[in-house]
Amino acid sequence: MNPLHLAARNGPYVLVIGLAAGLLLPGLAEPMRPFLSPLVMVLLLLTLLRMEPGAILGSFVDLRQVAKAVLGFQLVLPLLVAAAGFAGGWTAAPVFLSLLIMTAAPSISGSPNLCLMMGYPAEHALRLVVVGTAALPLTAFPVFWLMPELGDIQAVLFSALRLFLTITAAILVAVALRRTVLRNPSHSTLLTLEGAATVTLAVFVVGLMPSVSATALIDPGLVAFWIVFACAVNFGAQVVLFHLTRNRICAAKATALSLIAGNRNIAIFFVALPPEVTAPIMVFIGAYQIPMYLTPLVMRRLYQAAKPNGSAE
Repeated sequence: MNPLHLAARNGPYVLVIGLAAGLLLPGLAEPMRPFLSPLVMVLLLLTLLRMEPGAILGSFVDLRQVAKAVLGFQLVLPLLVAAAGFAGGWTAAPVFLSLLIMTAAPSISGSPNLCLMMGYPAEHALRLVVVGTAALPLTAFPVFWLMPELGDIQAVLFSALRLFLTITAAILVAVALRRTVLRNPSHSTLLTLEGAATVTLAVFVVGLMPSVSATALIDPGLVAFWIVFACAVNFGAQVVLFHLTRNRICAAKATALSLIAGNRNIAIFFVALPPEVTAPIMVFIGAYQIPMYLTPLVMRRLYQAAKPNGSAE
């Protein structure tokens, strides 16, 4: 059997293997770091190649609803977290900073791939990734203005622009390929692309986990706290939003929104945050990858139960 087909059919378990390798083999992280940015591009391209060109370009309709969702996720929610932190005097607490950074971040670039793993189309997640990343300069500015100790907003804007250009390039390349050499891909080809995307996602996490492994050797209790906290905020956000939206919009859109509510690209801020801010929450950054990569395994039953007659819409 084609190993990529096997990976495609067992996607959630392949992600768990990647997560375990990242935790148990921290020595692999250092040589992999130069390849993390190219892997983002590869993952996006592989995910997009599985979509019809019309679905890719048509995913940017209805921008008003998308803009509302992005502003709610990336502006309203972090401002509520900031207000609670100021009111309670918690602005220096690592838990508060972690929550603030998580809620201010756009969707992870892998969210369309997660939607596909759940059996839903990727275009709803794709447009939230693109619009959320493009809107980050607007949504992040008030948060950094309220919390100047977070660091240099210009570095965040540069990272957002770079990611947006990467996504745009991946979309253009995918549309061109789907309209030429992959005009009518076979089921086997699509399964190969799915397996390659799954393996890429599993490899990517290896480079993000060394902070968890290193801290676990010194203070396993601290690591356990951050893992529990990361799982609670990630899965909790997904469950809450899914139950709020499942009867109001179609299951595919509810799934995309819920996945993105919990899975945010917090790494985009760490080019800007000063070391005194990042040091206390570096373990959270690594621990946060755990619920991300467990989402297809843990949350699949919840999301698939919403499918009408088992369809993916």
